[in-house]
Amino acid sequence: MSNRASVIIVNWNGLAHLQRCCAALDAQSLPAYEIVMVDNGSTDGSVAWLSEAYPHVRTIANPTNLGFAEANNIGIAASSGEYVVLLNNDAFPEPQWLTALLAIAEREPDVGMVASQVRLLAAPGTIDSAGIEVDTLGMAWNRHYGLPAEEEPAAPLEVFGPSASAALYRRNMLSEIGLFDARYFAYYEDVDLAWRARRAGWRCLYAPEARVYHVHSATGGKLSGFKAYYLGLNKWRTLFKHYPFRQMAGWLPLLLIVDGLGWGRQALLSRDSVALRGRLQAWRERREFLRERRRLPNKMDTRPWLVRPSLRRLKGQAGSQIGPASGKP
Repeated sequence: MSNRASVIIVNWNGLAHLQRCCAALDAQSLPAYEIVMVDNGSTDGSVAWLSEAYPHVRTIANPTNLGFAEANNIGIAASSGEYVVLLNNDAFPEPQWLTALLAIAEREPDVGMVASQVRLLAAPGTIDSAGIEVDTLGMAWNRHYGLPAEEEPAAPLEVFGPSASAALYRRNMLSEIGLFDARYFAYYEDVDLAWRARRAGWRCLYAPEARVYHVHSATGGKLSGFKAYYLGLNKWRTLFKHYPFRQMAGWLPLLLIVDGLGWGRQALLSRDSVALRGRLQAWRERREFLRERRRLPNKMDTRPWLVRPSLRRLKGQAGSQIGPASGKP
């Protein structure tokens, strides 16, 4: 039986989480799928354990930590499924997760991405991510983070993109728009990919029945210097690459104020300037990313304040099916 889905797991010294993740994948109701684990130079015995405990899992061992984005690209290139499904090593899916993702992906031909319902492992009744959204200032958020899971709609609806912690991507879409931007290393890589996909005319649906439980910020740390640096760097890279600057003119003062408060708070908490350094590096690189934006298509309007009202409209249709495809010819 051929594999319709390829599950890609990126691991870096996550043996304790990997054991539970693999057990959850072993319990999936989907009859056939492949698993590819890409290890980023772990020193905790992850590769040896996986080879012994799960010999059917294809393991790719990188000698060093190449980052989340590039490691996923390596796994995607080595896989063969019609659908590429990313799963963090600290994310544990329910048995029907893969089946639910594929059911939504196969509804309409222009659905290139499907977002899982990701809940906090420490608070299973609370949402970690119901997809990602981008606000009017161009900042990306885990949609519905911290809200009660019981209030989530039962029917699928359209969102900006999926969180890469538990996401499905159509391989045909990735072949068209490219994989993750490896320069991002970690954080915002899923936002950039979703924005490129939407600009090319692909859509993302949120699948409430595809449930996953996630240890939030288990690898990067909630307030680590590493996370602060790359969040600031990659947020501005994404703004330079995608945000419509004609509409940015009126929002720029507020964006700079909010962003300044963000890195200022981080500086007070960590007593260093790492968050500011990430932003300054992005500004030094801005011409490179501004040039790239001119080469990207604009088949679908991706201005955040136009996307978000459409989400409210779709939410009001809970219980009915998504309408006819309109984004991709």
